[in-house]
Amino acid sequence: MKQSPLFSGIVYIGLGLLFTYLAVANVTETGWGFFSYVLVLLATFDIGSGIRMIQFHFKLKKIQKKS
Repeated sequence: MKQSPLFSGIVYIGLGLLFTYLAVANVTETGWGFFSYVLVLLATFDIGSGIRMIQFHFKLKKIQKKS
C-alpha cells in the first residue's frame, strides 16, 4: 500500500519535533555538544521535508481537481 504525501509529511514533522525536543533537552542538560548539533540538523531536515511533502500533497490535489 502506498502512503500519501500528507501522511508522510505529518510523520516527518512529528519526527522533527521529537528531534527538536531531544536537542533542547540535551542542550539544557549538557550544553552544546556534537550530539546536540546532530539532533538540530536532523530536526531541520525532517521539518523541511515534512513541509515540502505537505505542499506537494496540496499541489497534487489541485492538479487532480483540475482534470
